[in-house]
Amino acid sequence: MNKESYFISRFPDTRIGDDGVTIGTRVYSMDAFFENVHFKREWMSLEQIARKAMLVNLSDAVAMNAEPRFALLTVAIPPSFSLSDLDELARGFIQTAREFGVSIIGGDTIANTKLDITITIISESRHPLRRSGIRSNDLIAYTGDLGRSARDLARLMRGGRLDSASRFMRPTLRSRFIQKSRRFLHAGMDISDGLGTELGRLSKINRTGFRFLAKIQKEALCSGEEYEMLIAFPRRHRRAVFRLARQSRTPLTLVAQACAGRYRPRCKMHHF
Repeated sequence: MNKESYFISRFPDTRIGDDGVTIGTRVYSMDAFFENVHFKREWMSLEQIARKAMLVNLSDAVAMNAEPRFALLTVAIPPSFSLSDLDELARGFIQTAREFGVSIIGGDTIANTKLDITITIISESRHPLRRSGIRSNDLIAYTGDLGRSARDLARLMRGGRLDSASRFMRPTLRSRFIQKSRRFLHAGMDISDGLGTELGRLSKINRTGFRFLAKIQKEALCSGEEYEMLIAFPRRHRRAVFRLARQSRTPLTLVAQACAGRYRPRCKMHHF
C-alpha cells in the first residue's frame, strides 16, 4: 500500500473509489492543481493554468457521466501578482466554466508563496458511470491517442515550448461520447495517472484480470495527465460503441478483455 492509499484508509467514512462521490443524484469531485507539482509558471500563461485546472476537475464529472453545474474555487495567490495577473487568471476560470455551463458560486482565496488551485465540482447524474461493474469477457477500450502528454511534458522539462493546443496544455474531454454511449457501458474512469495505473485500479475494484489484445508501448501505458476515458462494455455492444465514437469524432482503441486473474501495473506511481 502506498502512502496515498494508506492516508485515505485512515478515514472510515470516505467514499473514495470513483472519480466522484454520489449523494442522491448529486456528484461531488475535487482535484488540486499546484505550482511546481502539476505545472511551472514558466510553462504556461495564467489563463492557460486556470483553464487546465478547470478542465482537470471537469474531467471527473465527465468520467461519472455527470453534468457539471457549480464550482467552488480556492486559489492561493502570491502577493507579487498584479491586478492584470488576477484578471488573466480569473478569465481562464470563467471562460472555461461557461463553456461547460458551470457557475462558479464561491470558494476562498489566500496569500501564498506560489500559485495553488483547488476546485470542487458539483454535478448532476441520474445514471452515473462507476469504476465497478466490469463483467467477465467485457471489452476494455480507451479514447484518444495516449502518450502525447508524456512527450509534451518531457519537452517542457528539457526547456522546450509547446503549442497552445498541446494535450498537456489543453486536455480534450469526451463528454458527448460518454453521454451517448452510457447505456452500453459497464464501467469507466478518466486516465489521469496513466493507462497502466488505471487498469490496475479497475482490476482491484472489479477483481478481474485483463488479456491484452495488442501490444502497448510503455509511453502510452505510463503517460499521466491524459484525461482520456477508459471504458468497459460487453462484446455484443462493440459495434454500437464504436459507431457512437465515430459520430462524436472520438478515437477509440480496444486494449484488453476482462478475464480471471489480477493485473498489476508496472508504471511508476504518480502519487507519493
